[in-house]
Amino acid sequence: MDKYKSLPGFRLALFAILLAVVVVLLGAYTRLTHAGLGCPDWPGCYGFIAVPQTEAQLAHAEANFPHAPVEADKGWNEMVHRYFAGALGLVILGLAVHAVRQRGHDGQPLKLPLLLVGVVIAQAAFGMWTVTLQLWPQVVTAHLLGGFTTLSLLLLLCLRLSNAFPALELPSRLRRWAALGLVLVIGQIALGGWVSSNYAAVACVDLPTCHGEWWPAMDFANGFHLTQHIGPNYLGGQLDSDARTAIHMTHRLGALVVTLVLLGVAWQLHRNGLSRLAGLLLAALCLQVGLGISNVLFHLPLPVAVAHNGGGALLLLVLVSVNYRVRAPAPAADTSATAARHHAGKPA
Repeated sequence: MDKYKSLPGFRLALFAILLAVVVVLLGAYTRLTHAGLGCPDWPGCYGFIAVPQTEAQLAHAEANFPHAPVEADKGWNEMVHRYFAGALGLVILGLAVHAVRQRGHDGQPLKLPLLLVGVVIAQAAFGMWTVTLQLWPQVVTAHLLGGFTTLSLLLLLCLRLSNAFPALELPSRLRRWAALGLVLVIGQIALGGWVSSNYAAVACVDLPTCHGEWWPAMDFANGFHLTQHIGPNYLGGQLDSDARTAIHMTHRLGALVVTLVLLGVAWQLHRNGLSRLAGLLLAALCLQVGLGISNVLFHLPLPVAVAHNGGGALLLLVLVSVNYRVRAPAPAADTSATAARHHAGKPA
């Protein structure tokens, strides 16, 4: 086997990444169209596998869910997201089954596909709690982070199965910069999820100030009160203006810190001969910053808001790729070729 030839399962992992991107974007679209409670139960919709349509189904929905009148558009937004998420779960299960069957083969990851199955199970639970706890911000944010975690682990699996990146001798400083960039991007995505789940995206509608002030009135204690009461319907948010402003401004400041650090990561990559990766990182960063600014200036248009979620996913995937590249293990070798060299008296 060519030491740079992709391993079995690579194409399925690549397909899973594409499917996961669709799921992330559909999740953002569902959230931004206020369709998170488009179906008041889980995993079905008003007790059916699809949104109620017939007179009998609508009567059943009205009788059993009188507090949640059927809104077909929102219901379909939610159910299409669930269908794609279910399909992704089946593909990931297929990857895990394949890994178990191929265990022991040179270079075949086993723990990573099994970890992905665990993450998907947790995601299903968070998806259920998102509905049953009526969009409790903590659960909604955790659900979003779980989706990004799934996407990142799938990329890592795909990179490992590609078997295409030889180990490089790179300075530890670059590895530290790359790790810092990844941690900060994850933190910024979590902040973005908190902004979205608390409906704070339009808490400030001007740039670079907020309400015409550089430091407006903000309530950080309530904005980041992580033990909010479980029970109210959080659709539309429960926080007052000052609390939402605190969340929004924290996300803005986080974006500034992330931008400065990622510029440093790109410079370190360029200095160490990884200019293409540096260019990809800069492109993803510029795209995400531009989309974030557009969200404020144009008051959160739906296509831009969805694209901003996608941009966050892209930036995370680039940082995962950067960290993998600067720490890449040597490609898997052919065990039969290694044995032949031993028999010939040559070093392996």
